[in-house]
Amino acid sequence: MIQEPEQLDPDGFEAEATRRHAGVAESSRANRGWWDRNADDYQTEHGTFLGDDRFVWGPEGLDEVEAELLGPPEELEGKEILEIGAGAAQCSRWLAAQGARPVALDLSHRQLQHSLRIGGPVPLVCADAGALPFADGSFDLACSAYGALPFVADPRLVLREVRRVLRPGGRFVFSVTHPVRWAFPDEPGPEGLSVSSSYFDRTPYVEQDEEGRAVYVEHHRTLGDRVRDVVASGLRLVDLVEPEWPAWNTSEWGGWSPLRGNLIPGTAIFVCERD
Repeated sequence: MIQEPEQLDPDGFEAEATRRHAGVAESSRANRGWWDRNADDYQTEHGTFLGDDRFVWGPEGLDEVEAELLGPPEELEGKEILEIGAGAAQCSRWLAAQGARPVALDLSHRQLQHSLRIGGPVPLVCADAGALPFADGSFDLACSAYGALPFVADPRLVLREVRRVLRPGGRFVFSVTHPVRWAFPDEPGPEGLSVSSSYFDRTPYVEQDEEGRAVYVEHHRTLGDRVRDVVASGLRLVDLVEPEWPAWNTSEWGGWSPLRGNLIPGTAIFVCERD
């Protein structure tokens, strides 16, 4: 899974981890609260790796400078770009440095406050990815590096919204935890290399407080589900990138490690276009 939740609910009680249904509204409410509470710790732990103005697609460290999934950097100048699930807007800040005109959107107000702390000319919008507050055809490109899609109960709602705000010919690139990771324990060592659950079990991972209220939700989609979601939302899938773990990356956190990264994929990046 993408994160290593703090296992505490808002009142300080230890959260219970379970697998159960969680709908659109419950998932949104829980994750808004989780990211607001954990934004400080997240930026402290991962800020150095993410940088202030670097565009990284995932824990492997694949950088947009080399990947060029949105297109060659020299062609980004003047492009209006929406970043979804922007966090502290590191990716948007890199895009702005290429001459693009990005807008950084996130569900968490506290995450966006970290963007203000870092500084820069990027407009910030606090909103749900399932209801984008923009007119039709507002953007040339859209991107999301581990933002929104893993946490929403209805990914097609988000994808349709992205298609709506893209101009014809626009591209949307998003990265998520590789679906195969859901079959393995979220551990960085050898214990994380043995299958422990069904890859086909789509029941959400939920952490809930003592009254059964969700305080964190993450949703699983198989690789086929993700492809079907893209197509059903009116987008065209043009590439699927599975970054390999590079030799230079010795980082280890949560379930991420060189050991696992060299053996099983950790990230899936979907490159989509609107015809």
